[in-house]
Amino acid sequence: MKYKTFLFGGAALLVLAGGLFLYLLAVGKGQGDALATVNGEKITADQFAKAVEKVQEPARTMFKEDPAQFLDIMIIKSLVLQELKAQNFTSEKGTKDEDELIEEFLEKKFADPPAVSEEEVKAFYETHKERMEGKTLEQIAPMIQQVLGQGKLEEEYARYLAGIREKADVKINQEGLQSVSTKPPDFNTKEEFSAALKNGKPLLVDFGSNSCIPCRQLRPILQEISREKAGRMDVLVIDVYRYKDLAQEYKIQVIPTIIIFDAAGKEVFRGQGFMPKEAIMDQLKKVEIG
Repeated sequence: MKYKTFLFGGAALLVLAGGLFLYLLAVGKGQGDALATVNGEKITADQFAKAVEKVQEPARTMFKEDPAQFLDIMIIKSLVLQELKAQNFTSEKGTKDEDELIEEFLEKKFADPPAVSEEEVKAFYETHKERMEGKTLEQIAPMIQQVLGQGKLEEEYARYLAGIREKADVKINQEGLQSVSTKPPDFNTKEEFSAALKNGKPLLVDFGSNSCIPCRQLRPILQEISREKAGRMDVLVIDVYRYKDLAQEYKIQVIPTIIIFDAAGKEVFRGQGFMPKEAIMDQLKKVEIG
């Protein structure tokens, strides 16, 4: 069952593409100032620090910059564990691992899959018929039923989690959260971008956002390229949310979007989504930036 992706992924939209690591988190018995209390149980700064270090990069750094997102994940997990204990749930598999207990608990709680009617399957097919690659309703119906069933199951998870959160006594220490937060990386300014287009050197620009995981995965690659090409070309990063006018002017539809400009300021390449360093270097060679 894919309950985990929704259980914790829904608490932090930053990690939709890599949610599995969230289930490795542990709410321990550490000491330190409470960042939150969940029905009287503390989540301390020490617990937060130990848990966030188990998260893979770049999400780890992103959570440190916005600790409220990560704390919410810990709160949700704490609430589910409290529900588990309140119902005297015991593992039939004999596991004592908290994440495995939660999985077994929710699998049992949502053991009956939501029903999907033939009318719903047909309506979905008619709406998305042009994307079915010529397959008939009969051919594609089982897949549609699975997709719709998964969507309904996630809605049930959402209602369940919202319900236990609504009735819970949760207090968050906002000052404590601020104290554990780190500064996000800087972006280049609109003025720097305008100047770089006119300075007679090739320019590589990443239109992205700090809240985008592929953008953050791309950041160290761009830093390497910037060092290697220092003096021969410029490498800039533009925040599409801060400079919406630039994003609109350059028709940015997906982030990250990499655009390479030649020495005259003319666009010579555009790539959408994450690109490995080798792919970017190949494009630079094609426009004679070797």
